[in-house]
Order: sequence, then C-alpha cells, then structure tokens
Amino acid sequence: MPRDRLNPGRLVAQGTGGSWNSSLFRRLNGCTGWAWGAMALGCLRRKDLETPPPCSRSPQPQGLLLPTRLRTRVASATALVQPEVEELEPAPSGPGSQVAEKQELGRLQYSLDYDFQSGQLLVGILQAEGLAALDLGGSSDPYVRVYLLPDKRRRHETKVHRQTLNPHFGENFAFKVPYVELGGRVLVMAVYDFDRFSRNDAIGEVRVPMSSVDLGRPVLAWRELQAAPREEEKLGDICFSLRYVPTAGKLTVIVLEAKNLKKMDVGGLSDPYVKVHLLQGGKKVRKKKTTIKKNTLNPYYNEAFSFEVPCDQVQKVQVELTVLDYDKLGKNEAIGRVAVGAAAGGAGLRHWADMLASPRRPIAQWHSLRPPDRARPLPAP
Repeated sequence: MPRDRLNPGRLVAQGTGGSWNSSLFRRLNGCTGWAWGAMALGCLRRKDLETPPPCSRSPQPQGLLLPTRLRTRVASATALVQPEVEELEPAPSGPGSQVAEKQELGRLQYSLDYDFQSGQLLVGILQAEGLAALDLGGSSDPYVRVYLLPDKRRRHETKVHRQTLNPHFGENFAFKVPYVELGGRVLVMAVYDFDRFSRNDAIGEVRVPMSSVDLGRPVLAWRELQAAPREEEKLGDICFSLRYVPTAGKLTVIVLEAKNLKKMDVGGLSDPYVKVHLLQGGKKVRKKKTTIKKNTLNPYYNEAFSFEVPCDQVQKVQVELTVLDYDKLGKNEAIGRVAVGAAAGGAGLRHWADMLASPRRPIAQWHSLRPPDRARPLPAP
C-alpha cells in the first residue's frame, strides 16, 4: 500500500490527546503496509480507554449533567450487578426521615358526662376530621361504634355518612352503669368504613379508660385515632337479601351465599347449611333451613324463604340466620349467627331499615358472623 495514502501526520492530528502525538509519529514513521495500520489501530484503542482531562477553555453551563464515559471494557461479575457509588441515591438521615412514616388515621371529637340522678354515662359523638380514605374513590362512608369494655354486647352506632372524610355526627348515647363500677370500664369509640357488599373496615379507634376521666364536670375533647387491635377469630361472612311487601304482609329472606367460613371438619373444610328463624319477643316462632353444601367454606345457596308478617308486627320481629356445620355422626355445630331487625342494632338494624325504606325491593347485604352465644338481639327495653 503506498505511503502517501496513509498519512501518519493526518492520523495523529485527529487523536484525542496531544501528549502522545510525537511518540506515535516516531513509531509509525518507519512502518509500511499492514504493520503500520495495525500499530496505529492498537494505539488508538489503548488511548480510547483513557478518560481525557476536562477542557477548561470551554466552560459548561451550570446545571448541565455530562454523560459518563465507560470506565473499562473488561468488568468483573460484581461490577455488572452492583451500581457505582455515585449512582446510589443518598439515604435519608435525621430524626424525621424514617422510611415508613406513621399513617394518619384522622381524629375524633367527643363529649362525656355522667348523670348521677339516672346513673347513666352520656357519650356524645360530635365529629371527625381527616379520616383515612378506604374506598377506591378516595373517600369513606364512616360511622362510629361505641361500647364500654368489657361488655361488647351493649353497643351503639351512629348513622353512616356517605363519601366524606370529615363527617359531623352530632349523636348522643347513654350507658346505664353505676358510678362505683365506672372506674373499671374502658370506653371505645371505633370508626368504621361501611361497605354494603363486603366486611366493614376499621379506620381507627379511641380508647378512654374511665378511671382517667374526671366526671365532676362535662368533658369535651379531640383525640387522634389509633389503629384498632387485631380482632377475634373470624367466623366468616354471609350475604342475604330482605324483601317486604306491606300490602301482602309478606317478608322474604333469600340466603345467597357465604364465604370464608371457619373450618370445622378434620379435613379443613365444613358441610355448611343455614337456619333461618323468625323471632317475636325473643322467642322463635318460625323456622326454615337451606340445603347442605358438602366440603366447602364458600357455599352458594340462592334459596328463598317467606314469612307472614302483618304491617303492625314488622317492627316487633327479628330474623336470625345461623350457619351450622352438618355432622352425620354427631351433633351439628353452629359456626356463627347474625340477626336483623328493629332491636338488632348495628348492621342488622341498618339492613332492616333499608328494607322498610324500599318496599317490594330485595335489599342484599353482607354480614359478618358473630359467635353463636352473642349474636341474638337483646329484648327491646
């Protein structure tokens, strides 16, 4: 190959650094043909691996991030999976830089007073602010459940306020408790998000040991909601619809399905069926039952049962549904119960009121099963 076609001076002038041009020229000057080309290519490759010094003659604008050159063409296995130190984000530091901050659940305003003449503790649920959003739309349907530990059976609930994180309740409840016994009680005000088609979720709660409250004068206070403690063992949920036709005096209960029932058999399943009782004055006056579903914890029934209930009696009756596990050799064991009616309270009262507000229409709702010995509604005072 002719030497004038391969001008070493021109090649050197296009190098990346000026300190090696003269030495390269001397090495190339005596070479011809392929040997000269190979030596030149090798020199350029070695110099390409070096990082050129920054250019001080052309200052860069502030804030401009320049691309980083590859440090080497041969990297270890560790370098391939671990980032460079400068690529790591700085770790948070300081007292307020924890990774997982405490979730804000909201706060509740309440009032307390004691009526010494009637021997009643008066609890006012006034309002809540900044509640946690548990629904997909970024809101909640809150209501408050109030009870005095250790007795969870006698409890009160506020009305449900739809799609708000700052509800104004303005409701008052009374607990008949002798003053001398009040010091051993704990007042619980639990805020829930109502969901007609699934289990109501707890947003948070306020616990007030009554021994720490001076009831010599009325109390008005705000308290931050705390996460509710883990609840007792889940028994499952049942979905059923209620329909009442006033002109015919006919109450129809449709048992639709149940889910997540407690395991009762040795094999980890159950053979569930549902008993439906009509109660009047706390006594069972009518009884129906569904078919038995074998080896399942999520049975589907879709079975309807009708009862004759005159209009003047509809506020005096309750319906109780009991889920039982069928045992061919032994006694059938109750898994849990749920009661609905004017004296039921809570979700049972709400479902009953929705039924009466929409005559001739079936109103379906999910209910959480309660232990059999605690589910029956208390007689109306």
